[in-house]
Amino acid sequence: MQLKIMPKKKRLSAGRVPLILFLCQMISALEVPLDPKLLEDLVQPPTITQQSPKDYIIDPRENIVIQCEAKGKPPPSFSWTRNGTHFDIDKDLLVTMKPDSGTLIINIMSEGKVEIYEGVYQCTARNERGAAISNNIVVRPSRSPLWTKEKLEPIILQNGQPLVLPCRPPVGLPSPIIFWMDNSFQRLPQSERVSQGLNGDLYFSNVLPEDTREDYICYARFNHTQTIQQKQPISVKVISAKSSRERPPTFLTPEGNASNKEELRGNVLSLECIAEGLPTPVIYWIKEDGTLPINRTFYRNFQKTLQIIQVSEADSGNYQCIAKNALGAIHHTISVTVKAAPYWIMAPQNLVLSPGEDGTLICRANGIPKPRISWLLNGVPIEIAPDDPSRKIDGDTIIFSNVQERSSAVYQCNASNEYGYLLANAFVNVLAEPPRILTSVNTLYQIIANRPALLDCAVFGSPLPTIEWFKGAKGSALREDIYVLHENGTLEIPVAQKDSTGSYTCVARNKLGMAKNEVHLEIKDPTRIIKQPEYAIVQRGSTVSFECRVKHDHTLIPTVTWLKDNGELPNDGRFTVDKDHLVIVDVSDDDGGTYTCVANTTLDSVSASAVLSVVAPTPTPAPIYDVPNPPFDLELTNQLDKSVQLSWTPGDDNNSPITKFIIEYEDAMHEAGLWHHQTEVPGTQTTAQLKLSPYVNYSFRVMAENNLGRSLPSEASEQYLTKAAEPDKNPATVEGLGSEPDNLVITWKPLNGFESNGPGLQYKVSWRQRDGDDEWTSVVVANVSKYIVSGTPTFVPYLIKVQALNDMGFAPEPPVVMGHSGEDLPMVAPGNVHVNVVNSTLAEVHWDPVPLKSIRGHLQGYRIYYWKAQNSSKRNRRHIEKKILTFQGSKTHGMLPGLEPFSHYTLNVRVVNGKGEGPASPDRVFNTPEGVPSAPSSLKIVNPTLDSLTLEWDPPSHPNGILTEYTLKYQPINSTHELGPLVDLKIPANKTRWTLKNLNFSTRYKFYLYAQTSAGSGSQITEEAVTTVNEAMASRQVDIATQGWFIGLMCAVALLILILLIVCFIRRNKGGKYPVKEKEDAHADPEIQPMKEDDGTFGEYSDAEDHKPLKKGSRTPSDRTVKKEDSDDSLVDYGEGVNGQFNEDGSFIGQYSGKKEKEPAEGNESSEAPSPVNAMNSFV
Repeated sequence: MQLKIMPKKKRLSAGRVPLILFLCQMISALEVPLDPKLLEDLVQPPTITQQSPKDYIIDPRENIVIQCEAKGKPPPSFSWTRNGTHFDIDKDLLVTMKPDSGTLIINIMSEGKVEIYEGVYQCTARNERGAAISNNIVVRPSRSPLWTKEKLEPIILQNGQPLVLPCRPPVGLPSPIIFWMDNSFQRLPQSERVSQGLNGDLYFSNVLPEDTREDYICYARFNHTQTIQQKQPISVKVISAKSSRERPPTFLTPEGNASNKEELRGNVLSLECIAEGLPTPVIYWIKEDGTLPINRTFYRNFQKTLQIIQVSEADSGNYQCIAKNALGAIHHTISVTVKAAPYWIMAPQNLVLSPGEDGTLICRANGIPKPRISWLLNGVPIEIAPDDPSRKIDGDTIIFSNVQERSSAVYQCNASNEYGYLLANAFVNVLAEPPRILTSVNTLYQIIANRPALLDCAVFGSPLPTIEWFKGAKGSALREDIYVLHENGTLEIPVAQKDSTGSYTCVARNKLGMAKNEVHLEIKDPTRIIKQPEYAIVQRGSTVSFECRVKHDHTLIPTVTWLKDNGELPNDGRFTVDKDHLVIVDVSDDDGGTYTCVANTTLDSVSASAVLSVVAPTPTPAPIYDVPNPPFDLELTNQLDKSVQLSWTPGDDNNSPITKFIIEYEDAMHEAGLWHHQTEVPGTQTTAQLKLSPYVNYSFRVMAENNLGRSLPSEASEQYLTKAAEPDKNPATVEGLGSEPDNLVITWKPLNGFESNGPGLQYKVSWRQRDGDDEWTSVVVANVSKYIVSGTPTFVPYLIKVQALNDMGFAPEPPVVMGHSGEDLPMVAPGNVHVNVVNSTLAEVHWDPVPLKSIRGHLQGYRIYYWKAQNSSKRNRRHIEKKILTFQGSKTHGMLPGLEPFSHYTLNVRVVNGKGEGPASPDRVFNTPEGVPSAPSSLKIVNPTLDSLTLEWDPPSHPNGILTEYTLKYQPINSTHELGPLVDLKIPANKTRWTLKNLNFSTRYKFYLYAQTSAGSGSQITEEAVTTVNEAMASRQVDIATQGWFIGLMCAVALLILILLIVCFIRRNKGGKYPVKEKEDAHADPEIQPMKEDDGTFGEYSDAEDHKPLKKGSRTPSDRTVKKEDSDDSLVDYGEGVNGQFNEDGSFIGQYSGKKEKEPAEGNESSEAPSPVNAMNSFV
């Protein structure tokens, strides 16, 4: 198929569209001059291309030149008015007009006075198609008058007093720049105490003795005439007082408590407060009804001057300055009103139409007050201009319909208010021309492979031609997915390949004819360096060789150039260059550096570099390696709107080559003090072309990096403020969620200051229902992050978009996202709820889903409430505990685990959305079957006898059904802990006590007890017990434990043991020894086992049995029987081999077996202590 272009047109009425000229791009005569080929026979109304400024201040010492240049076909003629009347230049011999130009030259150097030519001038450029006019140019000579002679008396005042030195310069044109200096032309130092006001006066909050001098001189510099005028010196003498009385602040300027200030939009608003006081006051600023704009507010003159740049209507309001010192504070309120001279919203644009077409001229401006719009035709008010049936005026718009060639003219739009005016020329040119192709015939394009190829087809025609492209002689079709056709007719091949070679034909058509042109495309192989030079370290006096092998297209002839440190090679015979090599002989220290091989063809260029390091031929101390020193001497050049070139000088690399440079930037307007990464460049490069964003106050710094690390940052470069532009992106994370059933909360992530691209950042928020036919509703909001739409239906899908805009225009069209208005509680409960009991602890619930429209929100899931029915006694004691299970999503069934067996349950189901729960379904009841019971709550053995034991227990805490019986199992345990045969008994469910008879005496038994329901047996509980030896002993055990004589006997035994220990301690201190000690002394080495007489111990004697570990036995029976092996630490160790037992209250009930031998005492005296067991048994 053919690739065809129809540039976008703005439809004005059915079948009629504006014509747009194509001269390599869509142009207007104001922007691009007509092609020379067309100028020969195409007519064009005049267009003013250059003129002097509206307020034109001239130097009276030079000739007056008032510029007025215009273009058109035929070339326009020029005329002038002065002060509203025709200016006949032929009658004034001093006035001439440049040839082929409207520029006036007034020769006042030879004769004449400049004052004669003051006035308001206006230029008119006219040809057969119309007349264009310039602005009103007000010509005034600059003035720099001298100061009037005056005698200034010396000023004498005491230390601490305030002082104002007036400047009052003569009135000049333009106003002079004021500064204070001394006789040596040195600027006087200023501070918080001493500063110059906006009116030029010098203010002292309080004077000090060092302020005494005789040469306070005010200077006025008149820049236009490059002259400086000087005021008479002022003498100030400060007398030192013994003590200066401190005082609170008072304002030196402005006076009173309030004042007014008026400023024009776009100017710099300067507010000033200077106060006196002792100690020196400090000035603070606030805005009473808002906050100061962060990025446009600056403080000058030690906080005494507040400046807001690019002031706008939003900056109107009350500003308050506060002067404060240790004795008090005062404030002054300045009421600021921002007015605006007219500024364009839409200036009229040149209009080129073909006969019969329609079009419009739009002239829209704003200002404070609102400007008045007036139209002129060829310099004459349109009200008195000849009528044109094709023209209709509607306020700021002129509508053209069915234009003819006689409709060609130049229209002027004037927008004015009391603060200024705007004047714009826009022509309407009616042409009827067949297509003409302006691109040269058979143009040859040569492109490197894999790069874009652009084939031009510059076309002119009226009406606007359509453009088609064909490839090859047979006119093969071009596919739109491979080729891009621009609105200016250019054909783009984004990635040209070898098969793109061939002939291409451009065809342009309109209703008046057709034109075509053929161009040719050749694709070349890219030039490549297949063998690059390599890093080299060589000794002084040796030879080094760098290789650079190049591969290129055979039809292109490359040239290979070698550079040293980006400059030419030294003119030295030691350097030899052949086809692929650079050879350096007798290398010296100066030869070190970066060598670059550059291969150039007519279409491309490639390069590769290597570093040569020269070292001494003899061993030297190891060099000190370190990170590089910071770069320095940063410079900004080629300063464009969206790019700038940064250059720098590298610091010392400290014996490790720099591998790369890192460039960072600071945005002083939006994020002062915060540095961001900009880009990185190779270490061989010392310049970088940096891409910039609009409306950013840039500073740059550079860091160098080698293999050892990164240098410190360089000093910051000078600041560079880029021009404002419309935003190039829209806010992210756009969402629409309702917080209430009748609203839609639209939120987004705002752009930061860096992304705003200009002042006045706002957002255009648009929305409409997704499923309706409503138009988009839009609102423009301030720099916020959300907007709430009220009165929406509940939970309706909405299409949402948020577009950024600023004072310069709109960001690109934003993407559309979907959101929902607010949710409300569901209206309907789930239906058809039924329960399937799976087992005694698990049930499955089913329900029907709720219709989506009734959910009224995002379905979160379904929630089951269920609870166990309580009997009347429990219900009175506590509140019924309801349990909740939530099932996510659209599930229509769920399992209820953890139920209690043999229970009565009630449940209901509710649907859940983001707002909450809907109504509950009707309650459904179900019962769980019986389960196995828990273990009996307790088991104990009471009343042990010689052959019987009685068991008592409590029923299970969770019977989980109706108990049918208990099962009791028991078995004996012998002395080696082996289990005997198991006996199994069934006990009725209503029993909680059971006596076992015919058991073996003095025997341990283990018991197992568990309950049963119809579902099976539950968990068991175990216990152990021992039958008694005989009944008499059992009774005596109880009686002995309660007798007072037994308690007294125990106390006597304890006292005897204590007396024995005291006697042994005393005898030992006197040198006596126990036989045990003598035996140890006889057999022991005194070097190894020394005596311990000094610490009062019994030496190294110990009873081996005292350190036996306690043997872990089975569970202690209820009668607390104690066996010997259970405790070796008993009183038997001190007795005479009798047997004994303790009952459960600690009394002895038998005899221990075993005897412990004791060593004979010294002097053949018995050391055997009386056994408490023997003493006790004598009473039994």
